[in-house]
Amino acid sequence: MKKPTREERQRMCTRKRRYRTQGDALDAALLAGVSRRREAYLCPICRHWHLTSR
Repeated sequence: MKKPTREERQRMCTRKRRYRTQGDALDAALLAGVSRRREAYLCPICRHWHLTSR
């Protein structure tokens, strides 16, 4: 599988919800009831936090 291009990574980033802090992202996962299946990561493109599944 080839690595995504910069433009593809940018599009992937813009489709995701952004959180100001890691705590905000994890709180959102907790409220949605999916906290056990989600992790937060700092996006190198937008410098905000996103959620990802484990």
